[in-house]
Amino acid sequence: MRSVRQCSRTACPHAAVATLTYVYADSTAVLGPLAQLAEPHSYDLCVEHADRLTAPRGWEVVRLLPELQAAAPSHDDLVALAEAVREAGRRRAPEPAPALAPAATPAPDTSRRRGHLRVVPGAAQGEQP
Repeated sequence: MRSVRQCSRTACPHAAVATLTYVYADSTAVLGPLAQLAEPHSYDLCVEHADRLTAPRGWEVVRLLPELQAAAPSHDDLVALAEAVREAGRRRAPEPAPALAPAATPAPDTSRRRGHLRVVPGAAQGEQP
């Protein structure tokens, strides 16, 4: 399955089809086919951004691709997607964690606590202790 890299331009959601590399010593921008691996000093561009590419004044643009086209999904991509969906459907819910044996339980508290107040049982309302 081929990996899909996105265009390096900010906020562009399209798939990259070409790689732009600068040769600073020759003042040249080279636009070629999409590189096998993403490099830190190169830029992956979609069809739109590769077509509109301009270089700084005094620089030359060398285009190694005469015509750019967006890559359509291959048969392998569709099969891999279908397999991933099937695998996700087969997954079972995780087993619940086994219950831990209770440690020595403390004596029950005869008073009930509500926030910072405590209700003491045995005293009826209106009675003075």
